[in-house]
Amino acid sequence: MRSPTRPANPKLLNTLPRTGIKINQKEKENKRTRKKAKDQASKSYLDRSTPMALEWVVLGYAAGAEAIMLLFLTLPGLDGLRRGLVSVVRSALKPMLSVVPFCLFLLMDIYWKYETRPTCDQEHACTPSEHLRHQKSIMKSQRNALLIAATLLLYWLLFTVTSLVVKIEQLNQRVNKLKRDD
Repeated sequence: MRSPTRPANPKLLNTLPRTGIKINQKEKENKRTRKKAKDQASKSYLDRSTPMALEWVVLGYAAGAEAIMLLFLTLPGLDGLRRGLVSVVRSALKPMLSVVPFCLFLLMDIYWKYETRPTCDQEHACTPSEHLRHQKSIMKSQRNALLIAATLLLYWLLFTVTSLVVKIEQLNQRVNKLKRDD
């Protein structure tokens, strides 16, 4: 006696459990390949977070280094170390200038992602997963734009504070020289 869920020829036909519907094996394979192709097509440039991650990590470390140097330059009570800090920061400012074109490149990348993003013009045009992916992409772009702005602002502050500290040291040297001459 045959089982109602077992077909006569299992290589050609397959019976779905509890429904009694028979599906050809080739149809099942075609459905799988169409689903894989659809999944691969739905992956867009916005989903590639791994290749871009290194660029954002580098930018984050640059912003962190700028913040630490700025903190050490502005902390009171480090007058003895300030000369060494100023010389280190001044020598680091020129190589760190490469942060500016790097930030501009990443800003253009964010703009390109914004321009080529998928749009959901109709009410039910996007699936919930596509909508969620789109929202995550927008959040990441906003976070990255904030990181770019912070890095550029910290570089400008570091450059300005360093030049002010150098001017203050020069003025202090002039005052000491005038006091000695009088």
